[in-house]
Amino acid sequence: MNRPLDAGTPEAFRTDRLVDVLIPTRNRPAELAVTLAGLAAQEGVPGFGVVVSDQSDAEPAYAHPAAATMVRALRHRGHPVLLTRRLPRRGLAEHRAYLLAASAARYVLNLDDDVWLEPGALHRLVTAIGELGCGFVGNGVHGLSYVDDVRPEAHGHYEEWAGPPAPERIRPGTPEWDRARIHSAANLLHVTDQVAPPPGAWRAYKVSWIGGCVLYDRAKLVDSGGFDFWRRVHEKHQGEDVAAQLAVLARHGGAGILPSGAYHLESPTTVTERDVEAWEVVLADEDTPQPA
Repeated sequence: MNRPLDAGTPEAFRTDRLVDVLIPTRNRPAELAVTLAGLAAQEGVPGFGVVVSDQSDAEPAYAHPAAATMVRALRHRGHPVLLTRRLPRRGLAEHRAYLLAASAARYVLNLDDDVWLEPGALHRLVTAIGELGCGFVGNGVHGLSYVDDVRPEAHGHYEEWAGPPAPERIRPGTPEWDRARIHSAANLLHVTDQVAPPPGAWRAYKVSWIGGCVLYDRAKLVDSGGFDFWRRVHEKHQGEDVAAQLAVLARHGGAGILPSGAYHLESPTTVTERDVEAWEVVLADEDTPQPA
């Protein structure tokens, strides 16, 4: 029988580490178990922490035996894990802000609960952000059911950084905004096949935003406002990650990292009420002229 799972305490967890992985979840025990399994197989980043914050309608997803086993495997391999509930739900941005506040690590990986990371992916991201010195790096997620759906019209949006990423002010309707098209379906996988970086190498490329797997320099994320805008948006929103990344891009720059080791599980979303795009609200506030 699966024995009770120790949740850990916020006070014991929040210490000075190199990396913490922040996972919001709701009603996804199977997907969470797969996501945690991917983390348990990571090498090269010793002692990273993991926070799981659950907003399930019934028992928390981490109580499922498969997910609980992966929590124990992570701890057995030397990774502190904090398990929390965040109820009542007040929207995705508030949930992200809560997770960010739970960490004191230098870097925080915002990882969705339906993304599997291949071995080595976390080490590659940490290496990249350390060398590039920008506000975030990320892995666009591959949808493997689209592997035979080649879309060359999207591949042209791939553009590598020749040096460290520079700050960029990106807005809808610009060519830079369309960079996000490269992260649909399996486009990035096809671009990776074309670029063919040698084993162990990686490339930094220009982005507008990345969903599902983004490693932030925590201080630079906080400096850019983090997810504190949650108070200004209706709780039934999406696009909170876009809003945060646009702010970080404007101040500190950011990049996608190829090859990506992130794979989308392609499960149905549990965020079914998406009446508002958070980034539209935030950009409208920022771009409104102020009285003289």
